[in-house]
Amino acid sequence: MNLNAFPILTTAGARAVDARAIAEFGLSGLELMARAGQAVADAVVVNWPHLRSVLVVAGRGNNGGDGYIVARLLRRRGLQVRVAAPLGLPHVGDAHAAYLAYTESGGTVELAEMVNAGTAQLIIDALLGTGLTRSIEGVALAAVRAMNASACPILAVDTPSGLNTDTGQPQPEAVLATQTLTFVAEKVGFHLGEGPDFVGLVQVDRLGIPRAAYDGEPPALRPIGQELVAKTLPRRRRTAHKGSHGRVVIVAGGPGMPGAALLAGEAALRSGAGLVTVVTHPGHAAAIATSRPELICLGLDGGGSVRAVFESADIVAIGPGLGRTAWARDLFQAAFDCPQPLVVDADALNLLAESRQRRTNWVLTPHPGEAGRLLGCSNRDIQMDRRAALSSLVERYCATVVLKGARTLVGAPELELPWVCRAGNPGMAAAGMGDVLTGVIAALLAQQAPLQSIAEVVAAAVQVHGMAGDYSAYAKAYAKERGLLASDVLLALRSVVNP
Repeated sequence: MNLNAFPILTTAGARAVDARAIAEFGLSGLELMARAGQAVADAVVVNWPHLRSVLVVAGRGNNGGDGYIVARLLRRRGLQVRVAAPLGLPHVGDAHAAYLAYTESGGTVELAEMVNAGTAQLIIDALLGTGLTRSIEGVALAAVRAMNASACPILAVDTPSGLNTDTGQPQPEAVLATQTLTFVAEKVGFHLGEGPDFVGLVQVDRLGIPRAAYDGEPPALRPIGQELVAKTLPRRRRTAHKGSHGRVVIVAGGPGMPGAALLAGEAALRSGAGLVTVVTHPGHAAAIATSRPELICLGLDGGGSVRAVFESADIVAIGPGLGRTAWARDLFQAAFDCPQPLVVDADALNLLAESRQRRTNWVLTPHPGEAGRLLGCSNRDIQMDRRAALSSLVERYCATVVLKGARTLVGAPELELPWVCRAGNPGMAAAGMGDVLTGVIAALLAQQAPLQSIAEVVAAAVQVHGMAGDYSAYAKAYAKERGLLASDVLLALRSVVNP
């Protein structure tokens, strides 16, 4: 299923579409509930074809109503189905109608407050829905913990119970779903905060709601698609030469950190930049040049001599392994003062946080800790509301900002809607991955098409980086996430930048 075909909405946005479908297109709430239940039952049969025993944990609201429909349909298909209702039974509305239909078909309900998975091979979480904004406690919290403590895979109905679908934060705990089948549209919280850890594999079912019901409902995030990568990296002209593909200067590698400079420089080459110059600490120049002779490597003592190097560049990137020495500060200020577009990463971001300077035509690439320093708050504050943090960074520094992490976000002053990157995997939480990203961003900016904005190119670069990480982790039978190296991603870049 192409998730890019679906909007990513806030909880209120998804509810507005649902309400519009009922009010304007003749769909009843019970019909939509029936379609949701059918979608979940079908997903169970497709994804767990040899399943014999299922536990449905049902709440009292509409999410629980979905669960009762699923239970009835799976019983009809011959599965052993238990339904646990630790919060009690639904008494009104469509959920009550779904409960009655289930019991009239011969189904029974366990009303014990303690959820026991027993012999179930799959748990279907239909306890709490998308409207959760406060902390869960008592019986609900115990039920969430019991589901997580079981050895069963968990299929979450619409959302994992306990997850705030706007912020991606557990309240304070949430079901750790193996898969989530969500309805109407993806919820923005699936991409924010800790949301990606809880939702597992996400599938979307629009429940047959007409596309017109979505009109006028503003998305919360824009997924970066392969079409943007293809637009950014068109087929090259046969008559092109190395000067046609951009000149990149990367300032990196303070004392003891030659690897960061090498990774960033090679990433720029692997991403198609025509000429790449690495400005590094004098003690590293020979080693870097020997390791990758295609790089022009200059060991410079300070900012005075680097200004002439910047004059010939199309794009300047600074930060990987830079350090915070007097040498680093001198080079940072020289880069900040140059007129070329600038990419700022790693230690250069920490130096920026000390000075709080502003300029235009630049890109900041902080992880949550660096973002916190740039905004004068904590890492936790950033993760609690990543969209708000991104907006604050863009406004404060007048920059295109890449807020790294699971589901990296890209924002810019000219963008009304941030981009979100679905590519990438946990194996990329390793040393050197940010250095590679810096090189990729710089290289694609150096090759920027005349009508493309910096933000578009940066979003494409983030997608390329994530796709290269996924290619490295999953393309071969023996490849896995754990143990993935930044140098593995370097080798995958060539495949990804030739769409």
